[in-house]
Amino acid sequence: MKRALKWLGVVAAVVVVLIIIAALALPRLIDTPRVQAMIAGTATQAVGRPVKFESLTVSIFPLPSVDLHKLQIAEDPQFGTAPFLTLETGRIYLKLRPLLTGRVEFGDITLERPQIALIQNAEGRLNVASLAPPAESKAAAKPGRSSGAAGCAAAVAVSRVKIDKGVITYVAHGKGPAETPYRVEDLNVTIAGQGTQLGFKGSLVVRPGDLTVNLADGVVVVNGAKSLVEAPVRGKIGIEAKDIEKLVAAAAGPRPTIAGPLKGDLSLGGTLGAPRISGNVELASVKVTQENQACPEPKRRTLSLGSLKLSGVSWDGARLQSRPVTTSIASGSISTNLTMTLERGARVQLGDLAIKSLPAEKVLVDFLCEGYAVSGPLDLTGALALSPANLLNTLDGSGHLRIGPGKVVGPQALALVGVVTQLAGAASSVLAADVPKELQSNPVDFESVTGNYQITNGVLSTKDLLYTTKTLKVGVAGDYGLPTGRMNLDLRIDHGRGEIRAKVTGNAASPSVRIDPTSVVNEVGRKNIERGVQDLLNRLGR
Repeated sequence: MKRALKWLGVVAAVVVVLIIIAALALPRLIDTPRVQAMIAGTATQAVGRPVKFESLTVSIFPLPSVDLHKLQIAEDPQFGTAPFLTLETGRIYLKLRPLLTGRVEFGDITLERPQIALIQNAEGRLNVASLAPPAESKAAAKPGRSSGAAGCAAAVAVSRVKIDKGVITYVAHGKGPAETPYRVEDLNVTIAGQGTQLGFKGSLVVRPGDLTVNLADGVVVVNGAKSLVEAPVRGKIGIEAKDIEKLVAAAAGPRPTIAGPLKGDLSLGGTLGAPRISGNVELASVKVTQENQACPEPKRRTLSLGSLKLSGVSWDGARLQSRPVTTSIASGSISTNLTMTLERGARVQLGDLAIKSLPAEKVLVDFLCEGYAVSGPLDLTGALALSPANLLNTLDGSGHLRIGPGKVVGPQALALVGVVTQLAGAASSVLAADVPKELQSNPVDFESVTGNYQITNGVLSTKDLLYTTKTLKVGVAGDYGLPTGRMNLDLRIDHGRGEIRAKVTGNAASPSVRIDPTSVVNEVGRKNIERGVQDLLNRLGR
């Protein structure tokens, strides 16, 4: 027993001595200018760009490793002169068994807090596209002894690379002068070699917006690819954000604000240089908020939507598509096919738009405060396109709508409908200058408003809009500027015993009405009607 304990003590002492010798010898073995040049050269050959670091230190505990301080990877000259990657410390672990025989073989690599600059030029090319070893170096050399100090050799194969708390800044140079910055923080990714494939997993956070992205089952197939960016990639992506307000503002502008929680399950495909993402995304509740000076207090108005579901989402780096997108407002439903591009600012296209039984007052009155607003269920089919940063001035589209039964509730609409109601009643007599009290205070009931429309740069045009009540029908043709309120409309009022024609021009807040002289009995009646109509508009517009 004593002899066994004695031998154990001897073995332990030998191990301690070997560790001490290794701790003393390892810095002498590695920390030489020749080995530093070997590491920098190996890294340069691997990425196809100059790699440098200021200093190198060696540690023996808890595992033998080499720390590279203030490491930099150069940028592609076509994208600038600032470094592509910088980090304070990069740690390369050394394989223990080869080290005991005087050979240096690299094990795992850990990059702590790397700063990576991802840049896309105006042609859509990424700066990472040129990250590849030179063509003449692609034939793998067998590991052997290098000409380094003490006859050591370094195997360039690495079993695993770990990125800890990395940061990626993304700048897309469009064809215009503006640059759009995005930022990835808390990048924690592990990349492991699997034969001719690289497996990866990890997580990151996109800011602004605090969008958490989880990566799982990731695979990059490097065998057969001409360069790393051409290597096929696949994997699973989970995304989640408590509120998308800042994320949307960075892409589409600060107004209107769009807020709500987001969650999605996506699949990754394509190549590293041109990845494609597909899957399903859901926003549990969406709130659209904007300041509207046309509204009475409060000026800040919010439109609440139900669950917003984006099915069949696809993203290729330049275009987001979803077929379909579904949501609701109160009891009404909305369905459309979405396409959004970010070049020169966000542009949204809504194809196959279908709105059913949507309470028009929720949008026109409560949110937009339109002077020509109506209430009632809205059914609409068509298509729209817009830029969220300047919604009304960039609105384009066409379609068919039907509203009703409902009521006229906007102040300017009340005034105009009051006019045509009076015109119908005064077809054979002079219009009374006094305004009925009920016309000033009560909404006007209608059975339906129907028609086709065309919108170009925020100007709505129609040739067949028809407003129908129990006592009259009003046909409307002409233009109405959504952002300006300017109008140029022809009215045809059918009151059952005949028809009166009128022209409405000017601003929506104070329109001017002229009666077609051929639609009244005589010139005196025409002038009296116009004078009474203008007085009526002035009173109702106050």
